[in-house]
Amino acid sequence: MYAAILFILAGVAEIGGGYLIWLWLREGKPFYWGVFGGLALAIYGVVATFQTFPSFGRVYAAYGGVFIVLSVLWGWGIDKKTPDLFDWIGAAICLVGVAIMLIPRS
Repeated sequence: MYAAILFILAGVAEIGGGYLIWLWLREGKPFYWGVFGGLALAIYGVVATFQTFPSFGRVYAAYGGVFIVLSVLWGWGIDKKTPDLFDWIGAAICLVGVAIMLIPRS
């Protein structure tokens, strides 16, 4: 549960930060939106280090799958772009990959 919460927090910080910078640069929002986006991206980098898995590469690879799912949800909830069947299938495949990668082994 701890790992899942950290993955979600990191994802929200990364996607939210990127989204704020996107709005600043592409949609003319004020400069401070970009500053807050940069801060959120820095928070993302810190949150990810709290994972208890011993391998940086494995944590970030697994996080990539979670990021994809969260991005689909962000697009649906924030951008109001309804995911289609292929988006959901792709997201499910990513979660299966994350689960496989995080299976404990020696």
